[in-house]
Amino acid sequence: MPVILSRRTLIASAAAMLALPARAEVPAIHVVKDPDCGCCGAWVAHLTAEGFAATIEERDIESLAAYKLEMGVPANLASCHTATIAGYVIEGHVPAADILRPLAEQPDAIGLSVPGMPYGSPGMGPEAEREAYDVVLLHRDGGSSVFTSYAAAT
Repeated sequence: MPVILSRRTLIASAAAMLALPARAEVPAIHVVKDPDCGCCGAWVAHLTAEGFAATIEERDIESLAAYKLEMGVPANLASCHTATIAGYVIEGHVPAADILRPLAEQPDAIGLSVPGMPYGSPGMGPEAEREAYDVVLLHRDGGSSVFTSYAAAT
């Protein structure tokens, strides 16, 4: 069942984040991206502002596409960059708070994806103008389910 973010959910998420280990204990995230993609850099800036330490590896489009397949990202759930953290794959413009959840909950999954490049997701324009989008949990059996839903900004 999708999670619809309300003010109550955001407050509860913030409280859960405060219960996580200190910033220094959050594992580093490794981002693989096209060297010409500006939104990928904006997403990394979002992560570092939220306390993540990020390393960046640049690959050409063909090599990046092969890497996505190697990491188990289905073509229909792909985006512009692929990251790894603590054994999970993070595909596309996944918000920092959603990356922290699997680190705490440890689901048996490949990782998370925000398919495409929805406007208003981290690195893709102002959140105040956000279009609705879902963060998808990638299951090991090839399936997927909605992990978090973000409503369009009003």
